[in-house]
Amino acid sequence: MKFSKITALAATAVLVAAPAFAAELKFANFTPPFHTVNASVIEKLNADLSAATGGELTVRGYHGGELGAGPVEQYVRAVQGVAEITWGLPGYTSSQFGKTMIVELPDTLDLDEPGYEALWAAYDDHLAGEFPGTKPLALWTSEPNVLIMKEKVIRTPADVAGLKVRVAGATAAKVAEALGATPVQMPINQVYNSMQTGLIDGVITGSSVLKDFKIAEVTGSITTGANLGRLAFFAVMGQGSYDALSDEEKAAVDAASGVGLSQSAEEAWREKAVASMEEARAADGITVVDLSPEDAAAFAEAVATVRDDYVASVDGADALAAMQGN
Repeated sequence: MKFSKITALAATAVLVAAPAFAAELKFANFTPPFHTVNASVIEKLNADLSAATGGELTVRGYHGGELGAGPVEQYVRAVQGVAEITWGLPGYTSSQFGKTMIVELPDTLDLDEPGYEALWAAYDDHLAGEFPGTKPLALWTSEPNVLIMKEKVIRTPADVAGLKVRVAGATAAKVAEALGATPVQMPINQVYNSMQTGLIDGVITGSSVLKDFKIAEVTGSITTGANLGRLAFFAVMGQGSYDALSDEEKAAVDAASGVGLSQSAEEAWREKAVASMEEARAADGITVVDLSPEDAAAFAEAVATVRDDYVASVDGADALAAMQGN
């Protein structure tokens, strides 16, 4: 959905009517209940709000797309009040989140730097306008991207050339193109079947998907160690839903969200990534390539212009500087 249409929907949701709801806030989750987001965001938010309000305000997760199956429509569901809270990926509607997605680019952050801190550092001055009609409750990133392939073993950028590689959004597409691959944009819940059937050769994404979406079952090789960026995520509450809360409930939501909830999510993503890689290394049939610093440098050279070219295209120099603490 185009940004202009989302903005119009946001204005309608805020100015015309706030959705009516009881003390239970619906949280739309397009993934299964075993996905990392459930414990680290949905259940944590429920526990914190319930404790702060004596059980008067709670959160219930609606999993597996129960409130709408399309991951791409998650943001709009919060704006329209289909659910009070949703989570999703900016990359699925890249045109809306041009500056937010700078955090996804190679060399915006080092491999071990937390993305949630960078996003919140840039939010007020540079990113807030990309979230119309909502109150962001959490902004975070995945673990660093790796190359996950069905069959091809990747050791050099030349090994990627000519492959069909799934990407989540515009930033990863630029990375894939710089490596000579053909980017194929699709939601992560379509990747399993697409790899299994050979529609795509692999994916650029974080290793947590090996467990969260069972991608390990169709994986033949994983290459780690190159800074190929990462993914960004949001959890948002519809502004109309937030405005309908009492002052006490708003205070509870404010206290339970923000940097703390974002940190919970990002640390859980990284923990899942570590566990996923441990299982992958022990699995028969999966080759894991850990690039040496010298080998990783070849990938860095291949994608060297991607970040600056993208930042220029979205007039994002100030947002990048804020993310990097400058």
